[in-house]
Amino acid sequence: MVAERQQKATPDTWMYPPQEGWTHEQVKDLDLPFDWDLVDGNIVVRGTASWWHNRVRDRIYHRLESSVPEPFTVATEQCVLVDEYNPAKPDVVVFDEQGLDLFSLERVPTEKVSLVVEVVSPGSRQDDRVRKPAMFAQVKVPYYWRVERGEDGLPEVHELWLHRDLGTYIPAPTYPTHTGKLSTDFPFPVSIDLAGLVGR
Repeated sequence: MVAERQQKATPDTWMYPPQEGWTHEQVKDLDLPFDWDLVDGNIVVRGTASWWHNRVRDRIYHRLESSVPEPFTVATEQCVLVDEYNPAKPDVVVFDEQGLDLFSLERVPTEKVSLVVEVVSPGSRQDDRVRKPAMFAQVKVPYYWRVERGEDGLPEVHELWLHRDLGTYIPAPTYPTHTGKLSTDFPFPVSIDLAGLVGR
């Protein structure tokens, strides 16, 4: 059991996790010919993201990056180690960089994270709407934005705030859903033309 627990996942063994599941340390150097996530200790194949998803993700990143005040910074697909079996990689994450060595940073400590943004794809609906909000609420990330594709093809942002007594996210009290334009003061003031995320 001890030897099994210390084993690193390889391209030949990744589909056979130990009884407890793979940990981040066991899989972090794993090179596979497809994108994947570690979910509850199991390697799960990620679906191919669409042009719409990637454009919206990248442009949200750039809008946040242009507005972010110190000491915050913004990253895409940066590992947030929720626990050793769930190293999440949010589409966009805003975190406090104070005290972190960004040149050697592999994982963002959950206590440093202020905002997680997930852009929903057909293959990630359940994850982005249910599993990930529950996971990030558990580690007390204050804000979560879920970005959905509206019927008109334009992004709609569902702004969620952590209710600390309930330990879950609730819709932002004033503007829970942003269409056309996102304007919020949390975790810092930012205004985003949502149509511009997919337009020229």
